[in-house]
Amino acid sequence: MMAPMVSISALIAYPFPLQTYFKKDNPEEARLLVIAIGVIVVVSVLGYFIRNGVSNPIAGTGKNKSPGASPRKFNAFTLHRVASSYGLNREQTKLLEYVFRNDAVTDPERVMRTPALLDRHFKRAFRTIEKNSSTDEESQERLVKLFSLRNVIESSSGTNDASSARLSENTPAILVSGRDSYPVKVLSTRGQTVVVEYPRNALGTPIRISKGTKIALSFFTKSSNGFSYDGTVGGAVNTDHGQGLQISHSGRMKPLVKRKFRRRTIDIPCEFFFVKIEETGTGKKKTTKLVVVNRKYTGLIKDISVGGCALKSSAPVQIGSRLKISIDYDDNYAINVLGQAIRTNRSTAGTIIHIKFLKVPQRAFNSISTIVFGYNDD
Repeated sequence: MMAPMVSISALIAYPFPLQTYFKKDNPEEARLLVIAIGVIVVVSVLGYFIRNGVSNPIAGTGKNKSPGASPRKFNAFTLHRVASSYGLNREQTKLLEYVFRNDAVTDPERVMRTPALLDRHFKRAFRTIEKNSSTDEESQERLVKLFSLRNVIESSSGTNDASSARLSENTPAILVSGRDSYPVKVLSTRGQTVVVEYPRNALGTPIRISKGTKIALSFFTKSSNGFSYDGTVGGAVNTDHGQGLQISHSGRMKPLVKRKFRRRTIDIPCEFFFVKIEETGTGKKKTTKLVVVNRKYTGLIKDISVGGCALKSSAPVQIGSRLKISIDYDDNYAINVLGQAIRTNRSTAGTIIHIKFLKVPQRAFNSISTIVFGYNDD
């Protein structure tokens, strides 16, 4: 039978029985014992918080706080070590802990190495915040923090693992020859030999690349990590998909500078208007303002991130033009952003205008992030 246990707090509250172990004329021993008990209590409390950490109730406070205490299954030191490797600050680390506690994560290191798994937990936190926020403004502020953290993790070199990257068939890639670059698709790969679609110019005409020409072949993984091979052109070859270009490479994969924001391929209708700058006054009283031109154009958003988008349209958009873009989001809301055309690509499929966003309101930031990370997908 298990012996009865006496708690430390009970010993402190009722120290009189301890006096029987010491002589009345030797109070020094009693004082040392009390000090030792105090040290044990302090160490026990610190140990508890080290093992369990402190949760961050971003999903709501007071009556809006998520019900029930989530299991605390991982050591706080583990979380801080992982967060440090991704360059997260104190506030971001607390928010990451909330995301993990909210979904009962037991292995933070594994989750951080697996983008799909990480997004599953962030998606759960996203829905918890939407559900438990008392106002829409409160929800938007918390979601900005959540998506900002997800973007920091996305762009961190901590997830850029070349050992897991593979160049496989049907992978979209960019072939760079000198100052020119061409979008291609990988047709086949074997050892240190790759066959890609024969590159074509903006008019769809095959370009001429001599055998032995030095090139670079870049591609992105599903987790948006970018890599590149240096190689040489082996010449044109016939494939089941038509003419291809054979490339021999060294086998050494180089990581590219990661995109700051994840980008997602989509097909969403949009409207846009040209924006011009008007100046009034002179000297110190001179002011400038942006004026939206009334004429409306339509287009199709082909890919998007919170930093910009690719817009397909037949409108005569010049490089440097400022645009107010309104993107269909749902029946009750459109995403409105201010952007600037930084380059255009013309092909037989139409003109693609690459837009850099200049102003993204809070709600637009959250809506675009929701699309990009797929948190609105069922």
